[in-house]
Amino acid sequence: MNNDNASITQGSTAKIVEDNEGCKGHWPLLLAIAILFVMLTLEYGFDYIPVFPYNFIIYAIAYLLSGYNVLFLAWSKAKRFAFFNEFFLMSVATLGAFAIGSYSEGVAVMAFYSIGEWFQDSAVNKAKHSIKALLDVRPDEVTVIRSNKTEVIHPKEVKVGEVIQVKPGEKVALDGELVSDKASFNTAALTGESKPDTKQKGERIFAGMINLNTVAEVKVTALFQDSKLSRILEMVQDATSRKSQTQLFISRFAKVYTPIVFALALLVCLVPYLFVEDYIFEVWFYRALVFLVISCPCALVVSIPLGYFGGIGLASRKGILFKGSNFLDVMTEVDVVVMDKTGTLTEGIFKVQEVVAQGVTENELLKLAAVLESQSTHPIGLAVMEYVGKEALHNISISNVEEISGHGLKGIVAGKEVLAGNTKLMKKFNIDYPHSVDAKVYTIVVVAIDNQYSGYITIADQIKEDAPVVITELHNLGIQTVMLSGDKETVVKQVAKEIGIDNAYGDLLPEGKVEKVQELKDQGKRIAFVGDGVNDAPVVALADAGIAMGGLGSDATIETADIVIQNDQPSKIVTAIRAGKLTKKIVWQNIILAMTVKIIVLGLGAGGVANLWEAVIADVGVALLAILNAVRIQKSDI
Repeated sequence: MNNDNASITQGSTAKIVEDNEGCKGHWPLLLAIAILFVMLTLEYGFDYIPVFPYNFIIYAIAYLLSGYNVLFLAWSKAKRFAFFNEFFLMSVATLGAFAIGSYSEGVAVMAFYSIGEWFQDSAVNKAKHSIKALLDVRPDEVTVIRSNKTEVIHPKEVKVGEVIQVKPGEKVALDGELVSDKASFNTAALTGESKPDTKQKGERIFAGMINLNTVAEVKVTALFQDSKLSRILEMVQDATSRKSQTQLFISRFAKVYTPIVFALALLVCLVPYLFVEDYIFEVWFYRALVFLVISCPCALVVSIPLGYFGGIGLASRKGILFKGSNFLDVMTEVDVVVMDKTGTLTEGIFKVQEVVAQGVTENELLKLAAVLESQSTHPIGLAVMEYVGKEALHNISISNVEEISGHGLKGIVAGKEVLAGNTKLMKKFNIDYPHSVDAKVYTIVVVAIDNQYSGYITIADQIKEDAPVVITELHNLGIQTVMLSGDKETVVKQVAKEIGIDNAYGDLLPEGKVEKVQELKDQGKRIAFVGDGVNDAPVVALADAGIAMGGLGSDATIETADIVIQNDQPSKIVTAIRAGKLTKKIVWQNIILAMTVKIIVLGLGAGGVANLWEAVIADVGVALLAILNAVRIQKSDI
């Protein structure tokens, strides 16, 4: 079987039947089956067989109705000297049946083969369409505001910088920034999670989100074809063309398998002449035809790619995009998962963790520190302000603010001299503080009021809710876990301890991460790396499976990654592994089923036990069982 025949999964068999729309377009095949049924009823029910040539003409009509496209494809390929394919194989077998007068069996073989192709083609198309439907939610029209008037146009006509209006219940058509003060969106099309996501003015909005509660205005930042959703859809469509090692193996196997089967069929027909005393050519020719029919590799050629389509579709529904079916296989072989910290296992947003006050109330400590920190744009200061809330800071006076580089802030707040910063700031102004403060792992803001130590606030990046769960599940699968981060070593070690990571390394530059991953690869480990930042792109490219955390994350990382997790849940890493394992399991079930049945029936056919009827039923039956098994992937829950 040549490469052309492998394209059965890309629609070559679609020529046999039109697109899957019930019985529409299949009337020749249905008519052929009706003729065959009538003829068999007359023969076996009423013991009536039309005499030659009438029986030949009737069966020939049924044969052509059921197999004219198969014959056409066989002839087209034969003209290019492509003989080792299922179309040529079926044509030889059925025409051979007619040559020895087995008309009903010849028609039956072709009709059942075409029925099998019908089901196979329908299943493949359904799998492809379901994958596309998962993400192709781009609206066909958008309301744009031009000259203070609204205009409904196609999204392709909107330019960068223009403002579009999105009504409640409408899908966002283009990427942009929220111009309105606030709006809530359903992000399921992009992240797989349907819970509302409230966006504030200036935050990024992406095509495919659904506006939930109020009219929102969005300033467009990317053209229609450049939106995140368009790129994600393109990734999924391209994924079906990147074959797994199993698919490539089957293609290579089929190139050897099919010509061998042709040769064996010829030997079955001719070799007995040398050993069998009462050799009858028609008997052994018939056995050779049975041998050819059962050897058709359709069950393998269709069910295996269909299984991988199902795996890609299943993962997509869970918010995971595989850029090729080959990466489904890679995920089953991973024995080390290396992860970035910030944005992957942690939220990437600094939050207040602990407040300890001395000589003042916690509330007063927080308010004075937050008012002072409001004069800074540092993420630590913003975390303190967010924790207290802007409303609580109204009508509190502040003056004489001084920023001391590398130390912190000094100012007069509510008539009191306030210092807020690190321990170096306290030492600079000779303020005594407890030595236990120096032992704190996380970032700390020490506060002094009127030259007296008054307490501290610890600030840290929040660990994601499901981070400890995913580490436990990876360990249960026998997979080692490693964390690499540019954050300080003490913080990295603490996070690793809290969530149960095996090994953790901090204070790493991008090249340091690359070195650590290369060390693991040199040990023969199969590595999946999970990251979300631009600095993670080199490591994502180096790993056996590069995983981008967050389909809305860094463009460079998403482009480089082999797998994209569309939301920020690290637990999807385990889901991706399970999708790969389930797909591989079902694909190999199909391979074993198809090969076992074929070997048994090939032997029975060569020995004269199985006839053409049994051969075609076995072939079509195995193909349908394999298809149903492959379709099961799409219905699975992982």
